[in-house]
Amino acid sequence: MKSYKKIEWRELDNASKIFPSTANNKDTKVYRITCELYENVDPCILQEALDLTLETFPLYKSVLRRGVFWYYFEISNLSPTVDAENTPLCSPIYIKDKRTLLFRVSYYNKRINLEIFHALSDGAGAVWFIETLIFHYLILRQKDTFNGNIPKLNYKASISQKMDDSFWKNYHRQNKRGLKKRDKRINAYRIKGTRLDENRMKLIEGSLSVNEVLKISHEYNTTLTIFLTSLFLYSIYKDMPADKQNYPIILSVPINLRQYYDSETARNFFSTMNVSYNFEKNSPKLEDIIKNVNNIFRENLTKEEIDLKLVKFMSLENNSFARIIPLPLKDIVLKFADKINDHKVTTSISNIGRIDVPQEIKRYIRSFSVSVSARSPKITLCSFEDRLVISFTSPFRETDIQRTFFQFLSNKGLEVEISSNE
Repeated sequence: MKSYKKIEWRELDNASKIFPSTANNKDTKVYRITCELYENVDPCILQEALDLTLETFPLYKSVLRRGVFWYYFEISNLSPTVDAENTPLCSPIYIKDKRTLLFRVSYYNKRINLEIFHALSDGAGAVWFIETLIFHYLILRQKDTFNGNIPKLNYKASISQKMDDSFWKNYHRQNKRGLKKRDKRINAYRIKGTRLDENRMKLIEGSLSVNEVLKISHEYNTTLTIFLTSLFLYSIYKDMPADKQNYPIILSVPINLRQYYDSETARNFFSTMNVSYNFEKNSPKLEDIIKNVNNIFRENLTKEEIDLKLVKFMSLENNSFARIIPLPLKDIVLKFADKINDHKVTTSISNIGRIDVPQEIKRYIRSFSVSVSARSPKITLCSFEDRLVISFTSPFRETDIQRTFFQFLSNKGLEVEISSNE
């Protein structure tokens, strides 16, 4: 009698559903986390480390399949292969109707790159994966130096917890009664530029001291994230044509929901808030921008507001009519909605936060950085020890916004180390 292997599959979480429908060559929905070491990478050891890491992240063995009504993950028997870096930054990973894994690991000299299709995980989940990967790599690479005292990685959660759909787990239908009416949204200022050939991304990174940036932030009586968000608004304004200053600059800022709910998931679990500033109606001084941004952060990051954001996020999925719409029609609707939303937001800034590894292996690591596919200049940032890396990705040749941003920091007396993929 012929036996059949049981197929293991999982639904996409709520935040993931839009990415397969809207990914294209101009915006691949791929992001990269890079670890820079102090010595060149050994690809054979990196492959061994990747194999070990996958044992505790089984969802990373998934391929994306198309169902009648929704996309879904199917656990595969595919094995990822570590390769020398040979593709442009954030090149496509998900190819429609092609059975491939949704991430890749590459290396170049001292750098290890993890690139992920956003449907698989958000930045916080991916950080957890690369922390584990780098731990295994360095333990295998440096095992002779530990004299038998091999450090242990403190796993934060079980495999089942990592695979949780935390949107469903923390969603409460009774909260729907408090759902506010949708605010009237206006068109935002859109950054224009000369696109690079072949949909390539320009990456410009600035490395600074975390403590020095914190000092400047505290001079303005604010946090590092609010200070850099305000500086980004100011830098966009300085490049803004005079006849466009009646449009507000609106930044989308991701919110890591794990900070507000009981969640150890390695999948997507985030919301967003919009930070808006109209320079025609308000002062262009950085001090005044910071005051406004500080108020927006304070209003949006209460538990009540976070609960409402979660309910809004889940409302479409719980709509009976939306559930029965066939997937091809959903693709069309989501692409259309994404284009409309593109007019409502100027760009985004995302702080992945502090990346950490066991103390015993920190001396082998120089820095971490994060970059993302972009339809307009975007900022992503993260820190490791005292090293903060601010990454601008942009599809445009022009770099005036980036120059204004880093020159401001340099003029404040900060030492900024600039690098680029050009």
